[in-house]
Amino acid sequence: MLVRRIARPLIAGTFLYGGIDTLRHPQSRVPGAAPIVEQLTEIADKQLPVQVTHDVEQWVKFNAAAQVGAGSLFALGRFPRFSALVLATSLVPTTLAGHRFWEHTDPKERFGQTSNFLKNTSMLGGLLLAAVDTEGKPSVGWWARRSATAAAAAAEASYTKASKKAAKAQKRASKQVKKVGR
Repeated sequence: MLVRRIARPLIAGTFLYGGIDTLRHPQSRVPGAAPIVEQLTEIADKQLPVQVTHDVEQWVKFNAAAQVGAGSLFALGRFPRFSALVLATSLVPTTLAGHRFWEHTDPKERFGQTSNFLKNTSMLGGLLLAAVDTEGKPSVGWWARRSATAAAAAAEASYTKASKKAAKAQKRASKQVKKVGR
């Protein structure tokens, strides 16, 4: 559909521009990302069996690379549901790290950060819609339910057919037993 071909690159543009800029200049994003990375690594250290890096700059670069890669795929319409989900996932820490409006006391700065925070939450909503958009095609869940129903119907039919054959075979066997018994 034409709307998807226009909308996807428009949404992806923000991620491509921001991701490339962050890859070129990650140091500018490190101070804002530090509290988020600290929280994530603390949780990861408790939950995961492997040690994750605590280097904030690496996390910033990884997030930027995810935005560039998924943004490119999304703009091109390749794996649109998956790439929208990756972008949505990367947008959450980006928003929490970059637009902490609740920490600002200056009304102008607070307004700017609030606007950007709301812009990002709006984009998150659009990405979540894109992540579930099947483009009019049946979803994986629909195919799974349909296949399960068809398999159950086929099993029922096979069981019924086998039961009828068994009943016929039993009748023949009992007739032969009667013939032999005479």
